[in-house]
Order: sequence, then structure tokens, then C-alpha cells
Amino acid sequence: MPIFKSIFPNENLNGFKNEIAKLGHQLVEINNNMATMIDLLHSIRADGWQVRAIAESMQISAALAADGRYADPKSLARFNRRMYSQQGEDGVIAEIFSRIGTHDRTFLEFGIGDGRENTTRFLLERGWKGVWLEGSPEHVEHAREFFRPYIDRGQLTIVQAFITAENINALLDEAGLPQELDYMSVDIDYNTAHVWRAVNRRSRVACIEYNCTLPPNVPVGVPYDPNGVWDGTAWYGASLKIFEQIGVEKGMALVGCDLVGVNAYFVNLEEAKGKFREPFTAETHYEPPRFYSFGAQHPAPSEPRTWISE
Repeated sequence: MPIFKSIFPNENLNGFKNEIAKLGHQLVEINNNMATMIDLLHSIRADGWQVRAIAESMQISAALAADGRYADPKSLARFNRRMYSQQGEDGVIAEIFSRIGTHDRTFLEFGIGDGRENTTRFLLERGWKGVWLEGSPEHVEHAREFFRPYIDRGQLTIVQAFITAENINALLDEAGLPQELDYMSVDIDYNTAHVWRAVNRRSRVACIEYNCTLPPNVPVGVPYDPNGVWDGTAWYGASLKIFEQIGVEKGMALVGCDLVGVNAYFVNLEEAKGKFREPFTAETHYEPPRFYSFGAQHPAPSEPRTWISE
């Protein structure tokens, strides 16, 4: 110790200690920064699919734009606007009715969550009337509480039920929904195509969720399962071509899709002619999955699946 003190007088020793302490803090900070960088690299590696998906989506978008769809004044692509809807459906629905007009201003929507974010709340708040169906008892309870004024004055009916192709029309009968209405939305994930085909009500306009991960020119979808629910993967619903075909069966024309690649829009064929981009085919109106840019992609099915063809 005397030798150490002779080399480092007290005033120098204190300064040395301070430098050592500073160096220790710097090492801790470097270590923390390294840990952050490692976590970031792991994240980049894990999310590499998202970067690739965005790049692929941009390439597909550029290819689609080459046919002039986004410059066509009859296209619906530019009208995505969000008030309460998830994907900008509010704006597209408004544009469709600005072209064909409204009749009785009656709606039907399947899969409304708690009602705060769907495609018909904006219509409801603008004086429309209609029926909501939702499978979750908790969501229905919240919706009935939140939208009580509309229910009390007879403007809104909310039905809680797990929807199947077998029970849908009986549920609509019990709710007192008329046979003809202005607007219908079907978004129940797994069985959307099967239930829409089974519905015996006719709407002038329909907003239907399609599976944008499937090629638009291939008529495939999941097999019907009355107990089927979405498992969080791309195993759900049907391709846009399937919905084009169902629309034809119902006398409706496929007139567009939203830019995110989630919903397809249909209009009564006679009312659609001359007002929307033609031909009314999946190939004309398909939009690729663009929700990669805003959130996680649906992962591939977790086990082998068998799509059905029509």
C-alpha cells in the first residue's frame, strides 16, 4: 500500500477512482446497447417475412396499376375512408350509394364485435335501421349497452348467436328483417362464403370478406364446417373468384375491393352496369394483401388442409 500511494498521491488516486467509475458506467451502457442491438437483429430476422411481403405487395400493386384501375373514375379504390370501419369501408359504401341511391336504408351485418368498429355503425348514426348478429355474448352485452338509444327507438336489433348456414335464415326471421334491403355485410371469417350463399335475403349492396392470400382466378375455399372458427392462419373463407360466382347466383356484380385486400363489394347487376369498372370479375378487381404494412400477416395453416374447388 505505501508503494501504491507513492505512485498515486491521494489527489491522483481519487481522480483515478473517478475515471474507473466512469469507465464502469460506460461498460454497462455498452452492454445494454449490445443487448438492444441483439434483440433488434433477432426481430429483423423474425420479421424478415414482413419485409419480403411488403416488397412483394408493392410489385403486385405496380403490376395491377398497369391496367389503369386506379386511374379509372369508375374504380372504387380511391374512396377508402375510415370513420368507424376497420379497412376504410365507410368511404367505399358511401361512394357506392352516391352512384345508385338508397331505397329503404336497411342494413344487415354479421360479425360486429362490440359494435364500435364495423361497417354499419356510420349508417346507423345517419338514420339507417337494421340488424346486427354477433356470436360473442360479451360483445353483444357491450353493444346493447352502448347502443341502447338506437335499440329503444326500434332502429337497431342485436342478435346473439353462433351463425351457421343452417340457422341464419331462421335468425333473420326472428329478428324481423325484411326480404329486401339496401346493404349487407358478412365477415365471420371461416364460413363466410357458405353463410352468404345460404342467406335468403337480397341486398342491393354487399360487403364480403374474401381471402386475399388465395389466387383470384382460382375458385377455392375451405370446406363447410358448422362449428368452424378462424384459427388465426390463412385457412379461412374463400378466394375472390368463389365470391364472384356466389354474387352471380344472387344477381350481383363484383364492383371492387378495398385497397388493403380484405373486403369485396357487390352491387345489384342491373344497377351496377355503367356505374362501376367492368368487367365484373375477380381478375379485374382483386387487390392483394396490403395489411402486412400495418400489422402481422396471417401465418400459413398449422397443419395440412384441403381446399374445396367449385
